Amino acid sequence: MKDTLKPGIQYQCKFTVTDSQTVPAMYPESGEAAVRPEVFATGFLVGFLELACVRAIIPHLDWPEEQAVGTLISVTHEAATPVGMEVTANVELIGVKGRKLIFQVEAHDEVDVISRGRHERVVINKKQFEERARSKLAHT
Repeated sequence: MKDTLKPGIQYQCKFTVTDSQTVPAMYPESGEAAVRPEVFATGFLVGFLELACVRAIIPHLDWPEEQAVGTLISVTHEAATPVGMEVTANVELIGVKGRKLIFQVEAHDEVDVISRGRHERVVINKKQFEERARSKLAHT
C-alpha cells in the first residue's frame, strides 16, 4: 500500500444498463429468471459498486500484485432502473484500518438515487491470496 491510500479518496464511475445486467440475466438457467422484471439486478449493482471502489484505489496500491477483495457490503436498492438508462456510482474511502478499507457508496440513475451504503475491502497480495484459495482443493 502506498502512503497515498488515505481517507478522502473519491471516484465516480458510469455505465449504461444492458440486458446482460438485468434480473433475468442472473442465473438464467433457473425457470424463475425468465419471468422476473427486466431491470438492473441487485447482484450487478453490488458488482458495479465494488468496481468503482477498486478503480478508486488502484493508483494507491502496487497494482496488480497488490489488490483488495470485498469483505462486507451493506447497501440499499431503492429504485428500479430500466435497460438503456445510465447509472452513476460515487464512492469515497472514509476509513483505513491497517489493511481494511471502508467506503461510503451511493449510486443513482438518471432519475433516482438507487443505492446507498457501506462497503469494506481488505488489501491482499494477489499471488498469496490465490495460493491460499487453491489450497482448499486439497481438502475436498
